This record gives sequence, C-alpha cells and structure tokens, in this order.
Amino acid sequence: METKLTIRLKKKVIERAKEYAQDHKISLSKLVESYLESVTDKEKGKPEITSLVESLSGVITLNENFDVEKDYSNYLTEKYK
Repeated sequence: METKLTIRLKKKVIERAKEYAQDHKISLSKLVESYLESVTDKEKGKPEITSLVESLSGVITLNENFDVEKDYSNYLTEKYK
C-alpha cells in the first residue's frame, strides 16, 4: 500500500535530487523510498546481492594456498617501482 508523504526540504536540495533522479531515470519518489529503505533496513550490514553478482559467483576458483594479501602486496610493489 502506498501512502502520500509531505516533507519540507531546501529548494536547492530538491532541484539537485530531481536532476539526479532524472539522470538515473527514476522518479523522485522512488529515489526517496530507496534511500529510506536502505537506512531503515534491519539487515544493514548485509549488502544486497544483485542478480549479476549472483550469476558471477563461483566463476573463479583459486588454489587453496593462494594468499590474497601477499599477491596484492606484490602487485603494489611492482606497480610503484
């Protein structure tokens, strides 16, 4: 069920929000709803997994001895030589 809500905001904030919504091809109402949903979600620490991310899950398999931190450290060492 949808309910109407009246809020007071600074004019500049509303104008920027309208531009943002238009650029992202969503309504201002949907933008506000999405924001309120994200800040009030009971599972805040749990990020939403999109269908794209889910489809990529398990695509890469790594050697069980693979050390991510060491590999990244080596990468940075080479990059900044």
